[in-house]
Amino acid sequence: MQTQLTVRIPEDLGESIAELAKRAHLKRSHIVRLALVKYLEQAREDAAGVPYDRVKDLIGVVSSGISDLGEAHRKHLLKKIAKHA
Repeated sequence: MQTQLTVRIPEDLGESIAELAKRAHLKRSHIVRLALVKYLEQAREDAAGVPYDRVKDLIGVVSSGISDLGEAHRKHLLKKIAKHA
């Protein structure tokens, strides 16, 4: 059984879908269904994933310049608070 869904989209998005459908020789509705399936699969994976998976691309991207920050974060935080107090 199928359910009908009517959606209003911005004109530029509609044009992009139409262009892709033309190139792929598919109907616009098929392109939209494929996109929705992909989006929902990704959302399910994200919800089921561990928190590490959500931020793994960010780990190590920024350097604080403090070599022992992970081990002595409390000491460094208290020093910074005292400096600005």
